[in-house]
Amino acid sequence: MRIVLKISTVLSWINLVIGGLLTLLGLLTVLTARNFSMLIMPLFFSSIILHSYAALQLRRSIINPTRPLSSQTPTGIRFIGAVALFFGIGAFANSIALLQNSREYLKVIQPGLPEGFHFGLRELRLTGIITLLVGSGIALNVMLNFRLLRWYYLMKGMM
Repeated sequence: MRIVLKISTVLSWINLVIGGLLTLLGLLTVLTARNFSMLIMPLFFSSIILHSYAALQLRRSIINPTRPLSSQTPTGIRFIGAVALFFGIGAFANSIALLQNSREYLKVIQPGLPEGFHFGLRELRLTGIITLLVGSGIALNVMLNFRLLRWYYLMKGMM
């Protein structure tokens, strides 16, 4: 269980940083486009931050059993985790589609690029690989934290 706890901790910190950057970029996009209907995008990204924070709180309670887990943390791990898992699986599936159909995606986005901006097949595939890693990291972290939460309840005798 220590290995799962270490992997979850590392992924939580990485996802905390990535989620923060994505949320910041999403908010900047909403503000620059002045289209507040796009506000759902940063909300999805913020679920990654909230879930990672709750996972770090769970880790702290597992390592130090005298420190009780807040009553809101398990609900946050489950509910916000489901939203983050949805985002992670969606990013994973989109990146697989992007990697399998890179040439078709490039034909679609090429006409809309600004003058002098080069975005080729290699850059598109690199974007797909990075998105694949981020999506799988988010999904893996959520699933590990669901397991750790169950383990925490079994350890405390609450199940």
